[in-house]
Amino acid sequence: MPPTAPFGFYWGDDAYGVARGPDALAARLAGDGPSLDRVRLSGSATTAEEIAEKVATATLFGGGTLVVVAEPAPLVSTKPLAARMVETLAAVASGNGLAFVDTVDGTAKRPASLEHLRNAVAAAGGEVREFKAPMQDGMARWIADRARERGISISPPAATELARRVGANVRERDVNRSRQGEMAVAELEKLALYRIDGQIGPEDVKALVAEAVPGSTWAFLDAVGLRRADVAANLAEKLDDVPGPVIVVQLHRRIKELIDVADLLAIGTPAGALVRILKIHPYVAGKLAEQTRTWTLPELDAAMAGLLEMDAVLKSREGSSASRRRAAISLWIAEKVCRPSQR
Repeated sequence: MPPTAPFGFYWGDDAYGVARGPDALAARLAGDGPSLDRVRLSGSATTAEEIAEKVATATLFGGGTLVVVAEPAPLVSTKPLAARMVETLAAVASGNGLAFVDTVDGTAKRPASLEHLRNAVAAAGGEVREFKAPMQDGMARWIADRARERGISISPPAATELARRVGANVRERDVNRSRQGEMAVAELEKLALYRIDGQIGPEDVKALVAEAVPGSTWAFLDAVGLRRADVAANLAEKLDDVPGPVIVVQLHRRIKELIDVADLLAIGTPAGALVRILKIHPYVAGKLAEQTRTWTLPELDAAMAGLLEMDAVLKSREGSSASRRRAAISLWIAEKVCRPSQR
């Protein structure tokens, strides 16, 4: 059933789509009349009372007002605040509209209060829509669609290459994909200026678009577990925004998991029993068992000891610099992760 009320809630890990979510609402409310004035507010810098003040008065002349509230979580962080926000929906006057936009990074669980607000918007007859960042072939098709909207000619191989270069081919679950769409559109428009009268080809993309594969701690830890030292070193360079001590903690957890699995397998424990004994998901158990086979127990013990040394370095005054941090992690990978035959 199509939305009938002047409300919308647009959310997801595609910042490009989320930001443009209210466009359809604005067009529907305007109809054949003047376009609505848009007022953009931030959930952290406004109140339900301020929002109600802007939408409660009907416009006598011209178009109405569409208030777009970005990141509304602070407005519903407590039950009284959430109740006032729901009351605000009833205050929207004819000709006006109220929309919420919430961009998520795909790696963290959102507050339940936001789901309650989404449900309230839906119950009031508003539009609730999720925008998911496309991946791999989906991103290539998405780029082709954006190109057609802009009258830009791009070949399918070029769209595929652009999708790869903005990071759409990365499969790991903890990757923040929220800006990939915006990045792809920006690069597409840049390429259009380069090929004003022709079709954008894959060689144009390779020449003008830098690779921006997002860093992923999951991919990094899996590369360490599988002893793919070159891949691990490359991914470590992309984790500059992750504090050194946090990386040590994550590595410590992975190496400890591998030691636990290796100990159990060494005494003849069936791989299928790992789920019950370690209380982990079957997928995780299978992955850890696969990674454990690339190590010996002495090598895992040495890797754990090396982490303690790296932690001491990173916590020292000299280890606080970015260059020292990168050097310490690279050295640990070279000495402890790299297979002896590859050194």
